[in-house]
Amino acid sequence: MQSRVAQLEEANGYIVSTRTQSRGFPMRLLHLFLFSLALIVTFSIISVYTIKRFGVQTAVTTVKSSFSCTKEPGTLNHWIRPPSILLHKMNDQELLWRASFVPRIKNFPFSRVPKIAFMFLTKGPLPLASLWERFFKGHEGLYSIYVHSLPTFDAKFMPSSVFHRRQVPSQAAEWGKMSMCDAERRLLANALLDINNEWFVLLSESCIPLYNFSVIYQYISESRYSFIGAFDDHGPYGRGRYNEKMAPEVDITQWRKGSQWFEINRDLAVNIVQDTTYYRKFKEFCVPHCYVDEHYFPTMLTIQAAHVMANRSFTWVDWSRGGAHPATFGRADVTEEFIRRIYKGQNCSYNNQPSSVCYLFARKFAPSALEPLLHIASNVLGF
Repeated sequence: MQSRVAQLEEANGYIVSTRTQSRGFPMRLLHLFLFSLALIVTFSIISVYTIKRFGVQTAVTTVKSSFSCTKEPGTLNHWIRPPSILLHKMNDQELLWRASFVPRIKNFPFSRVPKIAFMFLTKGPLPLASLWERFFKGHEGLYSIYVHSLPTFDAKFMPSSVFHRRQVPSQAAEWGKMSMCDAERRLLANALLDINNEWFVLLSESCIPLYNFSVIYQYISESRYSFIGAFDDHGPYGRGRYNEKMAPEVDITQWRKGSQWFEINRDLAVNIVQDTTYYRKFKEFCVPHCYVDEHYFPTMLTIQAAHVMANRSFTWVDWSRGGAHPATFGRADVTEEFIRRIYKGQNCSYNNQPSSVCYLFARKFAPSALEPLLHIASNVLGF
């Protein structure tokens, strides 16, 4: 009897314990829920205060706005829109690779107005900028401007200037060495990022235009050929600079010399920026007294595309005074008669026809020449 009572007491104890646990378990859930709710409310209050106090809402809106632009790369406009800022962070290897992209279909599926890329290779300031400002005025949409200067130079052009923020990432360039060609390739690569640039003109800070913009645009756009000097000089300053180690990529009969100031079309520009074969040869074996900027592009393009080259430069210079550099003209030299003498006596071929208009640009003009150039520009230069 006692055993049975003990069993009943144990059973009753188990039942009581089980019931007590079944009632306690939901209470712990309730406490956990209330604690979580309190945390959420506290966090919400802190968030609201932070937004009001520090303007976090602006940042959130900006993030949402940026996220909404992720659809932009899926549009054609993303691929054809030129870079709004030229000072990118690509190194030369990345830049040249990006610039070498070429559409396989030649017909553009959008309205395209071909532009001339004016590329200024300079150590620093552009002392003749005021003359160029007048030259470009009223022709927006038909040109692009790129400036390669020493990396330490900070150009301070007014926002209204056509040169404002037109500097490209640059490195020091030394005359006669591969660094000069690197600078020219860098200019071409940056200009190629704008799909509307069709022609590329290399200029120095001492260059001036000899005609107004309309004449120059028509001359370049209607030409069947690109203007880069490439002639076979059998003397000591031509073939005399050839190194037999350039073979087999470059034979002595293919060796050419020419002025570094050129105008080329888009296809030739792509050839230059994507070249690795000839670049290595010239960098290694065209060293002083072989001046690489006089031979690299003329030789390479003669080998690759001689049929589209006019084999002449259209930038006038005066070598009559002798020496390693052409004559420089200052204030006292610049008169209407001086400019007219440049026009006279010209004889060349344009689209396989005789022409008396051979030079579109001229150099070298000192900073002191700016004032007289501005004075005669409307009467003689046409702008």
